[in-house]
Amino acid sequence: MMPQHPELLWAQRSSKTTPDKNVIYLTVNLPDIKESSLKFGLSETSLQFSATAGDSAKGIDEKEYSFELDFFKEINATESTKRLNSRSLYLVLRKKDLEEEYWPRLTKEKVRNSHIKTDFSKWVDEDEQDGEAAANDDDDMSAMGGMPGMGGMPGMGGMPGMGGMPGMGGMPGMGGMGGMPGMEGIDFEKMMAEMGSASGGGAGPSGIDDDGDDSDDDGPPPLEDAESAK
Repeated sequence: MMPQHPELLWAQRSSKTTPDKNVIYLTVNLPDIKESSLKFGLSETSLQFSATAGDSAKGIDEKEYSFELDFFKEINATESTKRLNSRSLYLVLRKKDLEEEYWPRLTKEKVRNSHIKTDFSKWVDEDEQDGEAAANDDDDMSAMGGMPGMGGMPGMGGMPGMGGMPGMGGMPGMGGMGGMPGMEGIDFEKMMAEMGSASGGGAGPSGIDDDGDDSDDDGPPPLEDAESAK
């Protein structure tokens, strides 16, 4: 069986003055590479890779992978680095020429390769980079450390300060308007009789006098009179 081409993810930074900020980030996105099978060759103009990857204990078939590519421009091979972890082989390649312009592509030949893709997790636009380095690709994903602080936004959990608005619970002070002290001496039978005779003036369904007379002369005596009657 012919070896397969692994997925390659790349991004870059450029600098006219700082070599360690004038780099290519290249990830061979291939989990479970067997280190004993890895063959890796890096020169100023090219890269060669071959390895077996997979894990039968995890139900992942072991397969052969390989590729070769020529770089768009020369790199400084001795100053470049590589790191193998359980998810990938991660390379930081130093560009040989210090310049502000980005490489227009990774490879020398202007040929589309479906296995080579932009690494959007590390990419920034040329005019927005400001010398910013990409996060490292550690095996324990420590490159993403610091983001857990966004989990759950605990400060907003439940908005407990508004829970139930207990100050309004039941409005107990109005319970039944019990007793209305000071009205014990009122003759309610007489008052109802007087109100009944007053209703002869023709109130509408809502209890409003059709003649527009809103006088309360025939109503119950004022509260202070009721107190004196007691």
